[in-house]
Amino acid sequence: MNATPDEPDARPLREVRDETVRALQAAGIADAEVDADLLLGHVLGLSRGGVHARLVIGDRLSATDAAALDLLVARRARREPLQHLTGRAAFRSLELAVGPGVFVPRPETELLAQLAIDALRAAAEPEPIGLDLGSGSGAVALSMATEVPHARVWAVENSPEAFPWTRRNVDEVAAPNLELVFGDLGEALPELEGRVAVVASNPPYIPDDAIPRDPEVRLHDPEHALYGGPDGLDVVRVLSHRALDLLHPGGALLIEHGETQSAEIAAILKGDGWHAVAHHTDLTGRDRVTTARR
Repeated sequence: MNATPDEPDARPLREVRDETVRALQAAGIADAEVDADLLLGHVLGLSRGGVHARLVIGDRLSATDAAALDLLVARRARREPLQHLTGRAAFRSLELAVGPGVFVPRPETELLAQLAIDALRAAAEPEPIGLDLGSGSGAVALSMATEVPHARVWAVENSPEAFPWTRRNVDEVAAPNLELVFGDLGEALPELEGRVAVVASNPPYIPDDAIPRDPEVRLHDPEHALYGGPDGLDVVRVLSHRALDLLHPGGALLIEHGETQSAEIAAILKGDGWHAVAHHTDLTGRDRVTTARR
């Protein structure tokens, strides 16, 4: 709701925005200005650009909207994820529904999606098959399906808490070439064995005894999406074996992982008989994805 100039309790939007930034900075939020804009936009039903436009024209904020903003800022200051407050997470060209129970997709996972898209586009067959194993919000599967429309894509998720979010996003995007399956990635889709062009996965890869530094991750991301056994690579080992059965000769496996795990993952893959093992860095220069060929 926009305040009118003569509304008695209305306050200048810029003043409120500046106070919000300071409150988030005091709470240790790294991108306080971005979060302030997105929280304001959520309250006002505006994009971040829309918020900036209102700032330029000297808009005011009603008391009702200011009260709603105050509640959100207090929750964000307690390190509740921004995406849980707005209910949405941006990923490539998508706006995904997220909340408690599902892993919030990160910008670095866009590298995994891009590599999977590139591999699907390079596949020689007219309808290459792509799989996203452990799909979570559906970010990677939906990116493959919408950006490579001639591909056939399956998303597989086995968490009862995450699956409703996957279902919601698949239904919202409504890509006709995407199918969603509830199942374990180690056993799913036996009917596709030997026919798949691309298997992509962002598995849990944090070692069980490692504690994530960020409260947003430590306190709010689901444990099943974070922890991957004593060395963090239990699910990677399962993926390596399952993908060998699913992919056709020359098919590509793509796995997201932590920056220090490249050598261990390469050893696992080479030991299982994979070829052309390669590592790919994210925008910060850290190893983020390992790929291999069947």
